[in-house]
Amino acid sequence: MTTTSAPPLPALSDRLFAAVVGGYEIAAVALGHRLGWYRALADHGPATAAELADRTGADARYAREWLEQQAVSGYLGVDDPAAGPEDRRFSLPPEHRAVLVDELDPDHLMPLADITVAFMRFVPQLAEVYRGTRTLSWDELGDDVRDAQAAANRPFLLGPLVDDLLPAVPGVDDALRAGGRVADVGCGYGWSSIAIARRWPGCRVDGFDVDLPSVQRAHRNAEEAGVAERVTFRTADVRETEPGADYDLVVAVECVHDMPEPVGVLAAMRRMVRPGGTVLVLDEAVAEQFTVPGDDAERLFYGYSVLCCLADGRSSEPSAATGAVMRPDTLRRYARDAGFTDVEVLPLDAGFFRVYRLVM
Repeated sequence: MTTTSAPPLPALSDRLFAAVVGGYEIAAVALGHRLGWYRALADHGPATAAELADRTGADARYAREWLEQQAVSGYLGVDDPAAGPEDRRFSLPPEHRAVLVDELDPDHLMPLADITVAFMRFVPQLAEVYRGTRTLSWDELGDDVRDAQAAANRPFLLGPLVDDLLPAVPGVDDALRAGGRVADVGCGYGWSSIAIARRWPGCRVDGFDVDLPSVQRAHRNAEEAGVAERVTFRTADVRETEPGADYDLVVAVECVHDMPEPVGVLAAMRRMVRPGGTVLVLDEAVAEQFTVPGDDAERLFYGYSVLCCLADGRSSEPSAATGAVMRPDTLRRYARDAGFTDVEVLPLDAGFFRVYRLVM
């Protein structure tokens, strides 16, 4: 039997210290985003603290402290570090714009900073959750978490999902070109539904989500995107609907692991698809087996699970208590219990996601 031990104390001490410094940086990054300071530097060029404060309606002394911290941490550049505090001009390096400012760039990571800060606010409540004295649902986490999660997935949903992945799944492109129908289960803010409608102008998309604020935002997003005539959103639990086999494609993006009763939802998805249609689940690309130590992706998804996903999934009972780290064998078991014969992992590069085709 192979066992692994914890890192020696000096190494753990160094690692935890680095994590603390990183945590402070994440908080400062989220603060700068909320204040619009990265955008102001990106769009209007270098600035002193007073100039940045004037551009954004902020206090110059606080702006100076943030600018200095960002320069010391390597997020911003400064033209002359030896200049006086009021004279230093700070800039956003062009290569940092995608990560910090450009919301649709695949490298945009600002939402991860935002959602981390939002999660941290709930640590006191999570202590009660872990003691079993309360629950913590998606609705309680609020708009900051909703907004950040939707923003994190938006570049992928509006880009690679429809440009590369769905067209590579046999039968999907032909069906949607012919005016097929799509059910988007767990649609959130609607970006996947909107992207599909844009990519295939003849198709119709119905989005389903149990979270009313998300559905309301999805309606607005569809209106602004000009696809509202072909995209509808419903606040509905698909387990409780009685749909016919009306859909050529039924898809669930990064939501099955959060569902209290995933088997029931997958069974509903099976009922919704036409004979010969396609059922897809995109979920976290975690390791196939529990392995210690894990890579950065595994650490990221366990972080999500500890701070959000497991508590959300257990906020309703009965619950499968899946958590964010849903391994392929777990989804395969859920799918078979829901009446599918198998689950195929498609050989597609989906970044942080794994693409599953559920076989009937």
